[in-house]
Amino acid sequence: MKNIFLFVGLAAAGTAGLQTYAQDLTSMQTTKIWSASATLRGFYDDNYTTSSNGNKQGSAGYEVSPTVQLSVPLQQTEIDLKYTYGLYYYQEARNQRNDPYDQSHQGNLWLDHSFTERVQATIRDTMAIAQEPGLLNPGGGPVSEPYRINGSNLANFANVGLTTDWTREFSTVTTYNNSVYYFENANGTATDPSQAALLNRLDQSLGTDFQWKVAPETTAFFGYKFEWVLFTAGDPINPPTLLHPTPYYSDDNNNHSHFLYLGAQHSFLPNLNFSGQAGAQITEYYNNSATPTYVTPYVNITSSYTYAPGSYAQVGFLHQQNASDISTSGRSGNITQGEQSSVVSGSINHQLTAKLSGSLIGSIQDSRYNQGAYNNNSDYLYSLGANLSYAFNKHISTEVGYNFDDLDSNVPENGYSRNRVYLGVTATY
Repeated sequence: MKNIFLFVGLAAAGTAGLQTYAQDLTSMQTTKIWSASATLRGFYDDNYTTSSNGNKQGSAGYEVSPTVQLSVPLQQTEIDLKYTYGLYYYQEARNQRNDPYDQSHQGNLWLDHSFTERVQATIRDTMAIAQEPGLLNPGGGPVSEPYRINGSNLANFANVGLTTDWTREFSTVTTYNNSVYYFENANGTATDPSQAALLNRLDQSLGTDFQWKVAPETTAFFGYKFEWVLFTAGDPINPPTLLHPTPYYSDDNNNHSHFLYLGAQHSFLPNLNFSGQAGAQITEYYNNSATPTYVTPYVNITSSYTYAPGSYAQVGFLHQQNASDISTSGRSGNITQGEQSSVVSGSINHQLTAKLSGSLIGSIQDSRYNQGAYNNNSDYLYSLGANLSYAFNKHISTEVGYNFDDLDSNVPENGYSRNRVYLGVTATY
């Protein structure tokens, strides 16, 4: 595996000094601040290469996933670190004399710090080096690359937030987001561009929400966010045409967006919460004069309901512009430049008994292409996962589950369906 150097680090200046820090650590000597677990799963995947339905390849295999986690609560700061390593073996790849192993690395950082009672900062970072599309979307937005990709592919999503309570009723929340995507597969051409050429990018955004507490249970706000997306591969993504006599390159997809929105947060009940924002996204592909400025709706809604101890449901809806893994030019000579995606998601976690729990999670994504050969055509991505887990005690548990994915695409040979079943055991210390 090639080395990928990842910078994940931001320093928060606190009021607690080294002496306070040492005192905090001394007081936690009797408290366990770390945990470790390991999961062993056997599985069958009827399309582990995510190939088109006429070329599906199924394989049995196994997965080994150890995890370590560190949680450090200090006087004004909480720090959590988590790392998971994944090793996946596919028997069918071995039968075909290919490398039967996939490897993944997942890391998470959470840091909360209170400078004062009125000023709080948060840092979140989620990193994955993997091949599976489900792991390569750490930001949780629309899926731009729904296929399995060989290699050490990197996706990293970082968020820094600063909340300032200016008065009891008025506060501001300023956020900076930074996403890095690096796909190792760079062996493409202008006619058949690689994932690296199409999707390697740096995505940054900076914005502020202005919030008013209009009632004890309700907060209203309006906000602005600026997003800047730079495609970094520098490779050709479409050959010359009569209407465009030079090739298109990765940076022809560079764009920036302005987000303007109104929103509200409301607690209908102590266990039923809602958060929503709606407005407009204005996107300009500034390196390509043939692409118009897009003014599209921007909507982000989430709601959660805890209906029993250990049992809760969540639903969400998101609509925005995002990157696309297609660049084919149309009759106008212009290429596909991004897509508008709507994502509906939901999940239920239910505590059936003291030791038996179940979960169900699903999503539907409608992605409509901008420009190019498939202008205004949509791809539909359906995902469903079900899991049952039984805890024998606090150290040993077992699980059984099923995952289904289906991509209904207007692009020839791009659609696929995939079914996975698994049985596993987890040891925790």
